[in-house]
Amino acid sequence: MKPVLDVCCGARMWWHDKTDARAVFMDCRELETTLCDGRSFKVLPDVLGDFRRIPFEDETFNLVAFDPPHLRKAGDSSWLAKKYGVLGQNWQSDLRKGFSECFRVLKPFGTLVFKWNEGQIKLAEILKLTDEKPLFMHKRQKTHFVIFLKGGEK
Repeated sequence: MKPVLDVCCGARMWWHDKTDARAVFMDCRELETTLCDGRSFKVLPDVLGDFRRIPFEDETFNLVAFDPPHLRKAGDSSWLAKKYGVLGQNWQSDLRKGFSECFRVLKPFGTLVFKWNEGQIKLAEILKLTDEKPLFMHKRQKTHFVIFLKGGEK
């Protein structure tokens, strides 16, 4: 099995190598479209799956990337909805399940890399949805990168 799982890969925008052979790319959707500026946009995961029910065994991956949709509101056909997806009505429960699933599939002392944009929901609200304690946090404008280590003392 590959050592890395990206559970919401989307168009793999934050990947240096969008075809990195070390990773399994998962998303709940497949999409090929043209954005309003004429650029081609593709969401083509290796595995169609839902981050609330990750289809892998416990303790499978060394690193999990979790960049879920961060928008509560966006027009159905807007480029933001196409590019990032939109949270469902039960977004708190969904993200709580997502964190739990990400930690479930991580090996002991594995790393979770979580990315969140605060455009509509503050990071502090999101961090309440997991009992795990961040190891590192970095912010650039409204986007946060939060690194967790599975296991160890909290």
